[in-house]
Amino acid sequence: MFPKLTPVTKNIIILCAIVYLITNFVNTDYFYAMLSAFYPFSPNFRSWQIITHMFMHAPFNDSSGIGVMHILFNMLTLWSFGPVLEQVLGTKKFAILYFASGLGAFVLFNLWNFYEVHQLTNALTSEGVNVAEIFRKSALNYHGEALNPGKTPETQEMAQNLFSALQTPMLGASGAIFGVVAAFSTMFPDAKLMFMFIPFPIKAKYLLPIIIVISLYLQFSGNMGGIAHLAHIGGAIIGFVLARMWRNDKFRIQ
Repeated sequence: MFPKLTPVTKNIIILCAIVYLITNFVNTDYFYAMLSAFYPFSPNFRSWQIITHMFMHAPFNDSSGIGVMHILFNMLTLWSFGPVLEQVLGTKKFAILYFASGLGAFVLFNLWNFYEVHQLTNALTSEGVNVAEIFRKSALNYHGEALNPGKTPETQEMAQNLFSALQTPMLGASGAIFGVVAAFSTMFPDAKLMFMFIPFPIKAKYLLPIIIVISLYLQFSGNMGGIAHLAHIGGAIIGFVLARMWRNDKFRIQ
């Protein structure tokens, strides 16, 4: 069912599993606060989170109900597509593809975050709300007075949305893995793929547009909240671009 594991794919899966066990059984709150990726202008952001968030996954007791299925689905998908690409590209370029896709996911997700935070801060400032106080109180280690979000229901809602944006991180390997899937679809467009719940094979070249359309719909429809759909798109774009660059000499890559 799954191809033989190649070095980079195997090490990523092992590292994700080790990080998952440590972060769920050893000081969970601390590790999730330190290693997940917060909005870059949040007081909770640390520079290393740009990389470490790719090895983090939803905790066992996640309130969304995803739990352990998050890491299982990601690792099984990586196991399905990673080894083939790694054999064709070589370990160095496959590693570049994986981490560049993860960075692309982080960038696109936070570009949208920047737009939303900018809109909220402007609207709150025009209503006389002290935005700097919201930023200060959004720090996870803040233990002072509770947030006072404004006098009207509208300003209260906007202030709470800003507070949530500053306190809610992104985490997971999905962006990097979407890049791997997009690269596979680009380099092997006529490969036939079988998916659970779909009774017939689908050519790989149709997979990328399906990913983009579904992710865009879910992002802007508000369905399946709590999932960073734009991060998936960001990873897929990077995977597609790199695969297009490398496709013509795919049999000469070392």
